[in-house]
Amino acid sequence: MKKILVTGADGFIGSHLAECLILKNYTVKALVQYNSFNSWGWLEKSKFISEMEIISGDIRDKSFCISMTKNVEKVFNLAALIAIPYSYQAPSSYIETNSIGTLNLCEAALYNNVEELLQMSTSEVYGSAQYLPIDELHPIVAQSPYSASKIAAEAIVTSFNKSFDLNTKIARVFNTYGPRQSARAIIPNVIVQLLSNSKFINIGSLSPSRDLNYVTDTCNGLISLANSKDAIGKIINIGSNKKISMEDLSKTIMNLMDIKKVLTVKENRLRPENSEVQNLQCDNQLMKSLTNFQPQNNLIEGLKKTIDWFSNPKNLANYKSDVYNF
Repeated sequence: MKKILVTGADGFIGSHLAECLILKNYTVKALVQYNSFNSWGWLEKSKFISEMEIISGDIRDKSFCISMTKNVEKVFNLAALIAIPYSYQAPSSYIETNSIGTLNLCEAALYNNVEELLQMSTSEVYGSAQYLPIDELHPIVAQSPYSASKIAAEAIVTSFNKSFDLNTKIARVFNTYGPRQSARAIIPNVIVQLLSNSKFINIGSLSPSRDLNYVTDTCNGLISLANSKDAIGKIINIGSNKKISMEDLSKTIMNLMDIKKVLTVKENRLRPENSEVQNLQCDNQLMKSLTNFQPQNNLIEGLKKTIDWFSNPKNLANYKSDVYNF
């Protein structure tokens, strides 16, 4: 049986996606980023690790991409640099990985006659909402180097579909949360600080609102798109069609954990004024028309699962509550 390749499988969403595919009886080839520690990231402790083929490498290398896509049926490209604050510090790294890396995968998929490439993009490509909810026809605005690199990646993928008949799908995923997420993100950031000895919760801007989706729902949405022939050549939102402000979200987490601390806005956690994306809310009607996908977790249910995971001392030990990591 031909394999499903998941790039970025060592990361937050990628590790969950690889596991979801195994649970659905797919044969999974999982790419983790090469490193001298021989670390497989979040897959290290996965109970499904023996059922996957793990390979180490880097999508920035074209010859490597050609090699790893041999005898692969479908590619889920989740390999990316995603931390928006760090994209202000190292924008060229984002172009090299997110844009040129995607180009390498498209060329490799074409060379090896891969049946389909599904590119995971982001709602950040829309910038601040010009209307709500945001459908796929909403203008795209590069408000950060990160979003610019993902817009470029989308254009590359689309061009390979139009120019070379490569079967492609682009999923614009709205904000995902859950176990294993980096503490630079709002939900783990608040949870980890609530579990610490600090009297305060250091946070960025409280006013932006986001459409939040539990990680296994995002993964099952990606798999549903991969199985939809009608989605070929299309760009499709994955989201809940609901939004919540960062202030209300933080207070909701405190109420669920029954811990009260003072929310403190820290300047080093704020985006540049014109780079902050104020509102994101998904219009998911296209997704519903193409698939039978339905999220299984509402926000409260997903937050409870996330809090439970982070409250486990073994999991919490992976995080530094007193360090803000880009």
